Amino acid sequence: MEIILTTDYPALGYKGDILKVKPGYARNYLFPNKFAIVATPSNKKILAENQKQAAHKIEQAKTEAQTLANTLNDLTLTIIAKTGANGKIFGSITTLQIAQNLKEKGFDIDRRKISLTEEIKTTGEYSANIDLHREVKAKITLNIIEEA
Repeated sequence: MEIILTTDYPALGYKGDILKVKPGYARNYLFPNKFAIVATPSNKKILAENQKQAAHKIEQAKTEAQTLANTLNDLTLTIIAKTGANGKIFGSITTLQIAQNLKEKGFDIDRRKISLTEEIKTTGEYSANIDLHREVKAKITLNIIEEA
């Protein structure tokens, strides 16, 4: 079954993508949650017209995301965490904590756009990926230190 995504969905693709999925998955999950619509010829025409009209806005959003990515790639974020013996953190560092620290630095980034390359359970240096746009990704360095 062919569908058109109405929102960005990490497991499938981005808004406006035309995909083939199993009919049951579309009927029982994607359509009721309004993640997709059926890719009929009329819906495809509407999508093409909307993309044509929004091309300028999309290009502008891409350039803004690229500028932000250039700034974020040079950023090293220091996070202070409570630790026990051997530098082991109580719990772990989450994307929510990273988003809050980025907000303190002046970057308003949704936590769902941040992905960790590995689980952060000890002090040290790590990296995190940020999905700013469908074609623009940023990578920040995280420096985890223990609370004095």
